[in-house]
Amino acid sequence: MSESAADDRGRRARNGTEGAEHGLTTVGEGTRAVRAGLPEPVKHEPTLPGPVFAAHYHLPGDPTGPYTYGRDENPTWSLLERAVGELEAPGRDGVETLVFSSGMAAISSVLFSQLRAGDAVVLPSDGYQALPLVRAQLEAYGIEVRTAPTGGDAQLEALDGAALLWIESPSNPGLDVCDIRRLADAAHARGALVAVDNTLATPLGQRPLELGADFSVASGTKQLTGHGDLLLGYVTGRSGDTMTAVRRWRKIVGAIAGPMEAWLAHRSLATLQLRVDRQNATALTLAEALRERPEVTGLRYPGLPDDPSHKIASQQMRRYGCVVSFTLSSRERADRFLGALRFVDSATSFGGVRSTAERRGRWGGDAVPEGFVRLSVGAEDPEDLVADVLRALDESAD
Repeated sequence: MSESAADDRGRRARNGTEGAEHGLTTVGEGTRAVRAGLPEPVKHEPTLPGPVFAAHYHLPGDPTGPYTYGRDENPTWSLLERAVGELEAPGRDGVETLVFSSGMAAISSVLFSQLRAGDAVVLPSDGYQALPLVRAQLEAYGIEVRTAPTGGDAQLEALDGAALLWIESPSNPGLDVCDIRRLADAAHARGALVAVDNTLATPLGQRPLELGADFSVASGTKQLTGHGDLLLGYVTGRSGDTMTAVRRWRKIVGAIAGPMEAWLAHRSLATLQLRVDRQNATALTLAEALRERPEVTGLRYPGLPDDPSHKIASQQMRRYGCVVSFTLSSRERADRFLGALRFVDSATSFGGVRSTAERRGRWGGDAVPEGFVRLSVGAEDPEDLVADVLRALDESAD
């Protein structure tokens, strides 16, 4: 492909016109996932162009055009960013997506680009394990950090005077759900921005911007890409000063995605609906089976009709996620259970096609019982996975 053709493709990818002929605003989610972000077909070229490895680009004369330096832009990012935007905010104008080297890079970009010394931010007290580290850094910069649980919309009580509300719904690992629209409306009425960590739900589970949020932030490491072989994050937000600040932060700290990771992520999006639907359905089946086991306590899955979060989850989520959490009687019992599993890997991530589980208390950062287990359902045959879990419960009995 000629340099001029490449430049034209880059311009179309960045301004959102490339791929518009697919009509992705009116199609089903599976079709959208398969086609999202693809460039306009060019004879003899691949459907999804390979990764572009470039630290710099040909740039004679004044620095104009979409691609100038590898820390700022990359054609492979552009296609992925368009694809994620089409999933997070289909048909919405004035929305921008930026990809990052990891989910934490994406989280940090929003918090540290929007907050200043003297500001106050509201974080969930039951959120992702790295948030306490973020809190310590924010406080070191003179930012007041308030925390409240996700459940019961408890963050409402901490909003007065805050500059930013950070929501994690469903929460990780407890799987509580809050009313995002209610919280967003209340925050905006007080002049605060709203960011939602959408990692566990994915864009096929819920769309935070449609619920009133200013930012949807996620780790693409998890179910979005689904194969446990890359680190990635992204921020989707309303175009304007806020996203300009996020982009500037990415440039300053260099928290950029590698082109191979971005390409692998885009490739993986084509199977997103297939994976999510299979994993969500099996997660519900497993949760129903675990509900019948007397040794299992504290079972949580928002898709269960009797789950404390089901009512609000059913109103704002289209799918309930692939993670099931529950508690066994002790640390030792949980460790025996995990050791007895055959089709579930011991790992700390979630959302992959291979089921994973861990005793979250081993890290010491989550306020959970020692026997608390977070189990991420993969794409195995439901019958095999459920049988494996029930057998491991039997074999690990006290």
